[in-house]
Amino acid sequence: VQLQASGGGLVQAGGSLRLSCTASGGTFSNYHMGWFRQAPGKERQFVASIRSAGFRIFYSESAKGRFAISRVNAKNTVYLQMNSLKPEDTANYYCAASSSGYYSAAYSSDTTYDYWGQGTQVTVSS
Repeated sequence: VQLQASGGGLVQAGGSLRLSCTASGGTFSNYHMGWFRQAPGKERQFVASIRSAGFRIFYSESAKGRFAISRVNAKNTVYLQMNSLKPEDTANYYCAASSSGYYSAAYSSDTTYDYWGQGTQVTVSS
């Protein structure tokens, strides 16, 4: 499975961005999808994830109430709508795909995910 993330950019604090991640080379609807981010000098951090059928969604505490993950299986695409952005949201954002049977217990762990996109940079200015 190949993942291509896009939609990053420079935005002022309080603004919005929508990230997209399109998959190819596999059956997208079989995979749980996640978004992670990594800021310079920091560890990769879980942001949000969505089960293969889209019925269960998980968010990090920092994402709750501001970000929304969704997917359109017919388009092989997962989205991350980010609102009320803050400077501390500045990071490289990665999408990832998981077929793990342990997903429900470990959705926030990057080791649960089998495939990763290349990342898209989000910069929030104050």
